[in-house]
Amino acid sequence: MSSLLRLLRGALPASTSAAASGTTKAKSYWTEIIKERNLEHLVEKFKNASVDEDFRTRTFVYKNAIHRLAATRKFNYIEEILEDQKQYKDIYKEGFNARLISLYGVAGMFDNARQVFDEMLERKCAPTVLSFNALLGACVNSKKFDEAEGLFKGLSMELEIEPDLVSYNTVLKAFCVMGSMDSAATLLNEMEKKGLEPDLITFNTLLHGFYAKGRFVDGERIWEQMKEKNVEPDKRSYNLKLLGLTLEKRMDDAVKVVEEMKSEGIQLDTFSYSTLIRGFVNEGDLKKAKHWYHELGRSGCKLDKLTLEGLIPFALQKGDFMFAYGICKYVLCSKLLVQNALIQSVVDALAKDSRLEEAKKLVGLGESCRAHSYKLELPKPTSNPMTSLVSVFHRV
Repeated sequence: MSSLLRLLRGALPASTSAAASGTTKAKSYWTEIIKERNLEHLVEKFKNASVDEDFRTRTFVYKNAIHRLAATRKFNYIEEILEDQKQYKDIYKEGFNARLISLYGVAGMFDNARQVFDEMLERKCAPTVLSFNALLGACVNSKKFDEAEGLFKGLSMELEIEPDLVSYNTVLKAFCVMGSMDSAATLLNEMEKKGLEPDLITFNTLLHGFYAKGRFVDGERIWEQMKEKNVEPDKRSYNLKLLGLTLEKRMDDAVKVVEEMKSEGIQLDTFSYSTLIRGFVNEGDLKKAKHWYHELGRSGCKLDKLTLEGLIPFALQKGDFMFAYGICKYVLCSKLLVQNALIQSVVDALAKDSRLEEAKKLVGLGESCRAHSYKLELPKPTSNPMTSLVSVFHRV
């Protein structure tokens, strides 16, 4: 018995050690790949690492690499990495194929995604709703919105695959992006007839489609339907309702929605604040726009570029040069990027209003933001500082 125990004790650590060694090896591969800045080297390292079976299970490394390559439009590198995966035995597993299909979709390479799907049939790797949904997602992510419905109906029938909730939600997104909201509503009814219960993704997709397209009444109908189904709205749902209300210029109701969000324990984010600020700018209400700008500052959220580029000229138009100055300081100190002419217009306005210290401060901050190419200068005494200001107003 003692000799058997010694044998087991000797065997178990060896097995554990082998597994640990495999994990350590895979980890060293992915750590090196994630740190690699030379994209050509990244591709070679990725292909070399893919020989390791454990490495091929690391979905997040694949996503990281493809996102980086797609961001720099290195589509040939993406194809080189993903086509190289087909030599491994994993290619006979549906899940591995679904991952490749999705990754091609992330890169907007739908033709490649479709090729992977079609090759599954050739390899006798029967596709199910898993890979079908990956292909639908790749279609939508590649912005082939008009092809999504045909794929959804035609391919599912051809392969006798029953679409599930994910399938319907994907096609709903395609309809909403295209603005085919009546088709989206019809698809929702079809979905329910098949016994599929819409979820939060379903409703948020429809809310975005209706509210953003200015169909507020239809958006409210979907909101009520969501309540009837006992689907709790989340931050995205409320933000979409805020968007709908601001487009309708119902700012008092928008503020009530914010109060409801707070009572539900839902924190406002950049989208919430930006939507409110833009709404009050469009209403010509500087006081309330300033209120929500300061609320945003207290929240720690950052203002988006579009809102900033509307708020700066609005403050100048209202004659609140110090508020405009404060916004510009925020932009420059936060190293944000807005039109150079907007900041220059504030410098000009401050100088004309005899606020030379503040104007000089902005010029100095602009020089420290060389990465964004801000070229600010104090107006010459003989120049008309309002000329650039007026031209900016016309552009914005």
